Amino acid sequence: MTSIFLLAIGIGITTLLLASAALYFMTPIADSVLFSQEKKCQQIANEGYKIHKIHPDSNPDELPTDDFQRSMYLDELWIKECVSVLPADSLFNIVNKVERNSLYGE
Repeated sequence: MTSIFLLAIGIGITTLLLASAALYFMTPIADSVLFSQEKKCQQIANEGYKIHKIHPDSNPDELPTDDFQRSMYLDELWIKECVSVLPADSLFNIVNKVERNSLYGE
């Protein structure tokens, strides 16, 4: 009777371990999710920097209407999609990449 009880416990533990491993491999890794979010945020930052590059010394209210609206949209998107989601070091890395790419003309 004891051996049947120990066998049942062993099968239960093995099943739990296999189920846990299966769930681990089936769930997306957070790093890949963050990486795709970082790429999206870098695109947003690149677009915003293009507007800034066209009008470097202008205040937002001095921009042409289309550029002003695009800039406001990108700012809102940056805050909603990037600042509220990504850690600060990722945001600083994105900003540095955008500045570095603009210096080298990429």
